[in-house]
Amino acid sequence: MPKVFNWQLNREMDYPYPSALPSRQFSAVFDLNKCIACQTCTFACKNSWTVGRGQEYMFWNNVETKPYGGYPIAWDARLLEMLGPQTWEGGTYTGKTIFEGAPPGRAAVGFLPEELDWAHPNIGEDETSGLAERGMHLTIPHDIWNFYLPRICNHCSYPACLASCPRKAIYKRPEDGIVLLDQKRCRGYRECVRACPYKKVMYNGVTRISEKCIACFPLIEQGRQTQCIINCIGKIRMAGWIHQPQQVDPESPLDFMVHVRKVALPLYPQFGLMMNVYYIPPVHVPLPYLQQMFGPGVEKAQNVYRQVKDDEQLLGVFLLMGATDRWIEKFKVGGGWAYGYDIKGSEIVRVPLKESTVVRPFFDAARNVYRHNIT
Repeated sequence: MPKVFNWQLNREMDYPYPSALPSRQFSAVFDLNKCIACQTCTFACKNSWTVGRGQEYMFWNNVETKPYGGYPIAWDARLLEMLGPQTWEGGTYTGKTIFEGAPPGRAAVGFLPEELDWAHPNIGEDETSGLAERGMHLTIPHDIWNFYLPRICNHCSYPACLASCPRKAIYKRPEDGIVLLDQKRCRGYRECVRACPYKKVMYNGVTRISEKCIACFPLIEQGRQTQCIINCIGKIRMAGWIHQPQQVDPESPLDFMVHVRKVALPLYPQFGLMMNVYYIPPVHVPLPYLQQMFGPGVEKAQNVYRQVKDDEQLLGVFLLMGATDRWIEKFKVGGGWAYGYDIKGSEIVRVPLKESTVVRPFFDAARNVYRHNIT
């Protein structure tokens, strides 16, 4: 089996195909400290892409509550159990990936969810990690906690769905790294569903072929953000281009968050797919849980996040998240403002690092009325 380098594991690993990274890679960052599970992203995606027959159960974007939620049910716990205990040594993963632990005849460790596993997309919603006993008080991290995890296809650099498809119906676009499925070639074997550790390839029982998130590529081709990002009420998301660590562009918002400040981390990097959706881990959740989920960089990412008020560059990037529906190629921070620029270098958005406070008089003489709110 060919060897490929996975920078998220800091080592080479086995993968069924030689490395063929795109000229630029679609990526996204989600801030888990700000997600409120309003599901606006879920239904923006649903109304855009999965309203047909056989798609009733499909949520290409979903938001689940951790530690107990999952769509499909226990998608991550089941795979972690199949993979078995694995280890990190510092920043290097020394365990087996899903490709290296694959049984004979399979491209990756995986399982095929049952139909009922997909039937409860909100299972465990708002449930906490335990019961609050009398006398408990607020601490950081919380003794009793939960958090919301929004998920789309990770458009991985080494996709398990692509590796497992016997029809070669799944491919990465060389121009942007988006992973797509050729429905003319697909025969519905569901090997992609079995192999994807995140269960973001879904089978349509009516058309008898598989489907998946397309990263709203028609919008990206027009220089716009994806539907889930445009409609996010909490402004927790941003999509952009990400580069390999040796090709970092510090003016790229995604490169800055992932490679420069290292505040955004991949989800279950130990699976070995070199995924391209990154998460800013919640600061209120105990480290052991987050480390098995996001790898050994969690503590540093949390510390960076807590100090964002003293980091104008990072604060500027955070404030640009959700500030425009346009695709931000570059950013700049200066003079109390954060600026976003398109591919032509034209300014498309600016936001203040600090909102000015305007105090109005309690009594408005011109209108002969009193105000209830003066700020």
